[in-house]
Amino acid sequence: MAKRPITFDAEALRSFVAGIELGSFVLAADRLGRSTSAVSAQLKKLEQQAGTPLVQKSGRHLILTERGEVMLSYARRILRLNDEASAALLASPLNGSLNLGMQEDFGETLLPAILGTFTRAHPQVQLSASITRNQQLLEGIRHSEFDLTVSWQADDEPCFPTSQSLGHSALRWIGAEHFSLEHYLHSGEPLPLLVFEAPCLMRSAATAALDHAGIPWRIAFTSRSLSGIWAAMSAGLGITVRTDFGMPQTLRVLNQLPAPGEVGISLHQSQTQPGDAANCLKGAIMDFFAGHRLRSHDG
Repeated sequence: MAKRPITFDAEALRSFVAGIELGSFVLAADRLGRSTSAVSAQLKKLEQQAGTPLVQKSGRHLILTERGEVMLSYARRILRLNDEASAALLASPLNGSLNLGMQEDFGETLLPAILGTFTRAHPQVQLSASITRNQQLLEGIRHSEFDLTVSWQADDEPCFPTSQSLGHSALRWIGAEHFSLEHYLHSGEPLPLLVFEAPCLMRSAATAALDHAGIPWRIAFTSRSLSGIWAAMSAGLGITVRTDFGMPQTLRVLNQLPAPGEVGISLHQSQTQPGDAANCLKGAIMDFFAGHRLRSHDG
């Protein structure tokens, strides 16, 4: 007779995932509205069900065991399906139309992680998504061409009463595996930069960091699209500054250069009266970025 498969406890899986993503089971308890002892008990229950330790102590912290890494991957998928089913079956039917605008960096993460789930859960909502640059996103919100936008937070961006910060993400120097950064640093040749056409937050951050460190640079390639920059980088034409969002796995972070700082991420909402569909999608977007453990604006 075949052995009966284990049915893992969903709430235990949720506590486990939250604890790992937040880096603390105390913080997980606070987010889930449970006591720390209850979350610890759920972790112990999950380990008993799995028949193996999932976390281990490393100094003052808990880290995943090898089997814990496997469990984390499956737990995220189980919870994603569970929450998608819950949204589809329990939520009140939503309808209408929504226009979402976003930076190209978020296309490969937001589209599959949120929009696919949202459209399956709310098939009566006609959802349109546009990828464009910051200025167009802000103009679109100002003129109610978009219901929601996710954009970089510029120092001089207009203040909309319906906007909020989603946190801050570190900027990274990124280049191809075969790009010889050491050659430029040792020879004194200007670093070739691959950037968006001005004005651009990342372009300004890159040149300011190099200028401050006295490292010469030159603009080797400009593009109106991020995909163009990734392609030029893969060809070895130079390096750029972006965040981790949407970075191709074939590229690498270059840690030898001066840190270019960080950039804020804003969620803007049209100033027209939002409907239930817009509020539902807004909540999903906020949850998505909360899971990425961005630094909050207050530190």
